[in-house]
Amino acid sequence: MKSDVSLDLQFESSIEQVWNALTNSDTLVKWVWDNDFKPVVGHEFQFRAKPSEWWDGIVDGKVLEVDEPHILSYTWVSAGESTTVTWTLKKGSDGTIHLHLDQTGFSEETRTREGALEGAKYAWMNIGDQLEKVLAEL
Repeated sequence: MKSDVSLDLQFESSIEQVWNALTNSDTLVKWVWDNDFKPVVGHEFQFRAKPSEWWDGIVDGKVLEVDEPHILSYTWVSAGESTTVTWTLKKGSDGTIHLHLDQTGFSEETRTREGALEGAKYAWMNIGDQLEKVLAEL
């Protein structure tokens, strides 16, 4: 399935540090939102952000795949959309960690709504910026 949203990030941190940032609930709070995430296939969790007038602030998820430290995949259900988020980590020959995000499964209505996928990518880019700050502090 072609990705609806795709993003590539690079970090100087170790692959273990990046994996930890993706899977540790206490670290996820620092760059995503409050959560009860556990990197266990089948675990159901929530990300909880401040609600707004157009969104309840809740993302429901279920862990689909954990291949430490290379692949993490989970559902992302929010605002009437059910998508899949997959993170893929690879260590480059220069030691740089390449982190790739794919989000798939948006409804046809969302895909055709002007600016919707761009908005999702923008949100992930902001979250990626926060991840970079968190990793710099480690």
